[in-house]
Amino acid sequence: MKEYIVRSMTGIHVHLSEGETLRVIDVEGAQVADLFAVNEMNTNEILSPGVTIDCNGSLKITTSDALYSNLYNEMFEITGDTVGSHDLIHPCCRPEMYDYFYQNGSNHPNCLENINRLLDELGLPTQSMITPFNIFMNTKIAEDGTIRVETPKSKPGDFLELLALMNVHAFLSACSVSESKCNGGRCTPIKAVVPE
Repeated sequence: MKEYIVRSMTGIHVHLSEGETLRVIDVEGAQVADLFAVNEMNTNEILSPGVTIDCNGSLKITTSDALYSNLYNEMFEITGDTVGSHDLIHPCCRPEMYDYFYQNGSNHPNCLENINRLLDELGLPTQSMITPFNIFMNTKIAEDGTIRVETPKSKPGDFLELLALMNVHAFLSACSVSESKCNGGRCTPIKAVVPE
């Protein structure tokens, strides 16, 4: 078994072969983990929340649903989910976002730079914009279309489990937003486990 700790406001890379499982665990509770992935065999094929919404016909996905690529191929199947509340619409936090909402973007840790740094280290194309699968993020959409982000429902030890349906480079970033309810007002670690 391989275990990884994603320290607060940082990111990690995990290589998964087809058939391997990635379990993402909320260590202390109420912490979002941004997931991005690239097909190992075709680096132009990436995880797409938009296509995932399209193929599942829903903004809410959980156990037995799939995460899809930009080429409409299944990348992951959700095989376990103790929370049932995740987000497919918000982009990675980035300096411009922190400037827009909180006027503090300079040198603020952020998920876009965390993931792009790891992509660059692997020689993979970096992304000008990443919309990840925001694991444990609690987004509420009202009937009038208003969107708000509430404190995640995840408790210590809660997890999401993903079965890789192709060989992928997976990237996890422990979300850096402490300025709102996104992570319950504080940033904490995430644990990742790949059982053997």
